Amino acid sequence: MKASIRDVAKLANVSISTVSRVLNAPELVVKEKREKVLAAIAQLNYSPNALARGLIHRRTQTLGVLFPNISNLFYSEVLAGMEGAAHEAGYNLMICNTDNNAQKKHAILKVLNEKQIDGLILTSEPVLPDDYEVLSKFTFPVVLAATHSPDYEIASVKVDDEKAAYDAAAYLISSGHRRIGMISGSIDDPISGGPRIRGFLRALNDHGIESDPKKCIEYGSPQFEHSYQAMKALHAKFPDMTAVFATSDERALAAISYLHEHRIRVPEEISVIGFDNTRMAGMCFPKLTTVAQPLFDIGYLSVVKLLRLIRGEPVHDLRTVVPHSIVERDSVISVKP
Repeated sequence: MKASIRDVAKLANVSISTVSRVLNAPELVVKEKREKVLAAIAQLNYSPNALARGLIHRRTQTLGVLFPNISNLFYSEVLAGMEGAAHEAGYNLMICNTDNNAQKKHAILKVLNEKQIDGLILTSEPVLPDDYEVLSKFTFPVVLAATHSPDYEIASVKVDDEKAAYDAAAYLISSGHRRIGMISGSIDDPISGGPRIRGFLRALNDHGIESDPKKCIEYGSPQFEHSYQAMKALHAKFPDMTAVFATSDERALAAISYLHEHRIRVPEEISVIGFDNTRMAGMCFPKLTTVAQPLFDIGYLSVVKLLRLIRGEPVHDLRTVVPHSIVERDSVISVKP
């Protein structure tokens, strides 16, 4: 049978309140009694009830994390960083999948509030007015990972998506490409769609390259099947392109799949660059050149920032921008302009 706090008190010959003080404020207990209690705890292998300790401290050592699509490899690497930081601080993560569904998201938030989480991390999705109305009713702090909120003062950790997209296009241009297409999410997406489209078009304009979005950009959801169709549509209206910028690695792999099935060689005929640098980028053929987000760091730093807010410590950089880089592999080659 598992030992109770009453058993510890009896063995140490002290009161239950003294055992509680040793567990929660040991500096208030004289050394002799404290050592007796600790010896009894060790002898009985006593483990205090986490919920009870949470009630005492008004904390549960639990953080909620919301992902829009947990099956995406992007999130597994962000989650690894979150788990690392949480483990170091003695916290647990409660991971939830919203399926990009607003009603499901709000229902999950209600449950997490009832579970008395200490803080919440939202990933990738924008914070809409309805979301903010729900979040503003809760007492726990919130941090955004791989997203940000231009409309609300919410702490965040992410890359500069517009600058990263600019650099991807500039990299293709520096490799001699002038006819460059793009597969992207919606321009109305304020997190990765709009900013990456703006960065891409700005790079083309800065280098004097034609940039008619109707010709060089095809839009679609990030799923592989939809991205495959987007690449098909882009190739139909822009058949003479020599390079494609896909705004996620999954989109890039879909583009490569389409090109391969239609006997268009990558990178000899069309180069492809992705975005994210998930594990699959180095496992496909040809290995994918991509814009690398520091996914582990985004997850890790989002938890670090959230813990500072939980402890009431100052957060000097509300919106943390982490650096990106281009990882060169085999899917892009230089061509003569």
